[in-house]
Amino acid sequence: MATIKDVSELAGVSQATVSRVLNGTTRVDDDKKRRVMDAIKTLGYRPNAHAKSLASNRSNSIGMVVSELAGPYFGEMMAGAEAVIRRNDKQMLIASSHASEAEEKDVIDFLVSCRCDALILHAETISDDDLLKVQEQGIDLVLLNRFIPQIADQCFVLDNELGGFLATEHMIQQQRRRVACILGPQWKHDAKERFDGYMRALKQYQVPFDPELIVEGDFQEAGGRSGVEKLLQKGVQFDALVCANDEMALGAMELLTQRDIAIPEQVAVIGFDDIAYARYVTPKLSSIHFPVRQIAADAAWLVMQRAYKIEPPQPVAQKITPILVPRQSSLCSSVG
Repeated sequence: MATIKDVSELAGVSQATVSRVLNGTTRVDDDKKRRVMDAIKTLGYRPNAHAKSLASNRSNSIGMVVSELAGPYFGEMMAGAEAVIRRNDKQMLIASSHASEAEEKDVIDFLVSCRCDALILHAETISDDDLLKVQEQGIDLVLLNRFIPQIADQCFVLDNELGGFLATEHMIQQQRRRVACILGPQWKHDAKERFDGYMRALKQYQVPFDPELIVEGDFQEAGGRSGVEKLLQKGVQFDALVCANDEMALGAMELLTQRDIAIPEQVAVIGFDDIAYARYVTPKLSSIHFPVRQIAADAAWLVMQRAYKIEPPQPVAQKITPILVPRQSSLCSSVG
């Protein structure tokens, strides 16, 4: 196995010069840098990551916390961040909190103990104060779908309330008046904000609110199926269904189809997030577009900028406006 001494001898430079090239901490003459890189390639030299981190006081690793490892939403989120981190020769450590406050604290402490240079957090349960304490330890935080005023420039926020409004407004504009809603867990701020948008649309268009049309789900497909089951068991009439995310919408559509309830002729359906599956089910699912992969990539670029002084190729967008994407599930004519 080649050593740094072998590289220095082949390149005709000192071992200190080789270290400077590897660490990127000091500018090295272009000719010497080229010779070092050629020697590394020829010898197949692989630097010791631990030694390199000691020399630079950087671990070159980014920690990421998500609520779940499974599912298209978090899959897109992790893929977006990882692509940017790997592109910049860093490593990503991923931990799941299962939306538990205790587990969220544990996995954040674990990533800090691993000497991660920064953290990208989809943190739903841990308090603002606890997150600010992590920040005070000198760990750069970037938050996804969460806003803390004290670190506003490190937060990526979707206008969830507007998204809920747009979804409900779309149904009303399709001449639907009995608009049911399967909520996400109301202890989650994004789920609550989407319900707030639903309520604003009803009020703005003077559609009476009926609490019998509301059921709470769990952001899973099973929650969508059970939500429709509960509505049918109540015996309430509804001609539209707003779901707080696409996974519940897909579950709802499955049960409606099993009960021979035509979509959208009898019940129009819309989801939220615009995951890839939305375009491939039959009928295609209307949704509120949330560019989660791009947001996670922008969050990773912000980490690169803050932790490593690596500038993003273009300015990152931290305030995201949702977009209505109408498709067949909410329109009687074929769209999308």
